[in-house]
Amino acid sequence: MNKKRLLIIDDDSRNIFALENTLRAKSYDCLSCLSAEEALKLLESDQIIDGVLIDMMMPEMDGYEAIPLIKRIPSRESTYVVAVTAQAMVGDKEKCLEAGADEYISKPVDVDKLLLILGKI
Repeated sequence: MNKKRLLIIDDDSRNIFALENTLRAKSYDCLSCLSAEEALKLLESDQIIDGVLIDMMMPEMDGYEAIPLIKRIPSRESTYVVAVTAQAMVGDKEKCLEAGADEYISKPVDVDKLLLILGKI
């Protein structure tokens, strides 16, 4: 099995740290960005990225704005995007999927559920 590379986008470095440590222990390679703007620049480069985990609530540009922009990058239309949100309100999942996310998970992240989701990549 090839090691999958994930991009974690979250404005809170503690969330990035926790996800990176968990995913690296499960043999994922991780990159991270503290803003959607930074992530878009990275995604426009030739970096190999198999999947994106994006926090939906960030200042400046949130996940609802960023996901459609990610999917518009010519080499990223089929990149698997997982929306990560602390809100978990009724209709939240549908809103994330409408924005272009392929899957949705709420915080605190259930690691087993996340690994099942990432198994689709």
